[in-house]
Amino acid sequence: MKLQHHAKEDPTVDLTSLIDVVFLLLIFFMVSTTFERQALMKVDLPEASVVEDRTEIPESLELVIDEEGRMFLNDQRLIDSEARTIQAAIEQAAGENREIPLILRADRMTSHHHVVTAMDVAAQMGFSNLSIATDRADGLTE
Repeated sequence: MKLQHHAKEDPTVDLTSLIDVVFLLLIFFMVSTTFERQALMKVDLPEASVVEDRTEIPESLELVIDEEGRMFLNDQRLIDSEARTIQAAIEQAAGENREIPLILRADRMTSHHHVVTAMDVAAQMGFSNLSIATDRADGLTE
């Protein structure tokens, strides 16, 4: 009896279907993911138009930042411009009331860092009524 010797074939794994499935999953997650980032805090942006003068000014907090980064809350100078200092001062002035308007008034030469820090503290504390004060074209302050 004559036996034929067959050469053993190495088993191969076809990865084509696995690559197709991974590629389809990648496409699915890319399409289903939303890339829109929601804002943490609503900010009232100033308009360039003339607004009639207000007769009644509600109680509010005014945070002023000068060009050197010194901060003043309702005309009281803060020790420094650190986030914890701003938070403590606002907490002391506003108490638990987070509905009180917070007006941010910064010099045009103020470092962007100081303005962003103040806005971030207001957002973390839960203030929803934040306004940024600007000068109108006719020289009056809004």
